[in-house]
Amino acid sequence: MFFAAKVGIPVFVTGGIGGVHRHGEQTMDISSDLTELGKTPVAVISAGVKSILDIPRTLEYLETQGVTVAAYRTNEFPAFFMECSGFKVPCRLDTPQECARLINANLNLKLGSGMLIAVPVPKEYAASGNMIESAIQNALKEAAEKNVIGNAATPFLLSRVNELTGGASLAANIALVKNNACVGARIAVELAGLRRNISNCPVRSAL
Repeated sequence: MFFAAKVGIPVFVTGGIGGVHRHGEQTMDISSDLTELGKTPVAVISAGVKSILDIPRTLEYLETQGVTVAAYRTNEFPAFFMECSGFKVPCRLDTPQECARLINANLNLKLGSGMLIAVPVPKEYAASGNMIESAIQNALKEAAEKNVIGNAATPFLLSRVNELTGGASLAANIALVKNNACVGARIAVELAGLRRNISNCPVRSAL
């Protein structure tokens, strides 16, 4: 995000962002992704937050940071491996054009903060979401028993979940990253066209 903003790239795609870790109210383990979103004017396209994290607390923290959170073609915030998390988003966007207009408005207002546009995992991979969630719960229990905390927690959990699901979580992860890239590319094209048309407007040029 930081380097994208420095070179004028307004749209950034990833799999899932970091967030408030589970039991974060006790550990204060909060990914720097959230504070970066609060101070870097780039729109991030992702499948929500990584599934091992605390979704409601992450959304609360993003609101505190002044980050606009939207969902693509759904009213619920995606849960990474699952299409829905049970938590509503304040903004729904149904087309790349709508996304581009909102991003452009955010840039023109010079709010200084970024945006998060959450895209649900493709339906054919969402079917395995419940099985993956069960594996996550088992991996979290193992991490607690082995006292795996801090920076070591995320790689341990992701690796363990992949093992417990027989590679299903990795396949779903790859699919959602490709889907995010496709959606992000369409948004970027629409945004580029919108900004080009505005810059070529005779009234704007005269001003």
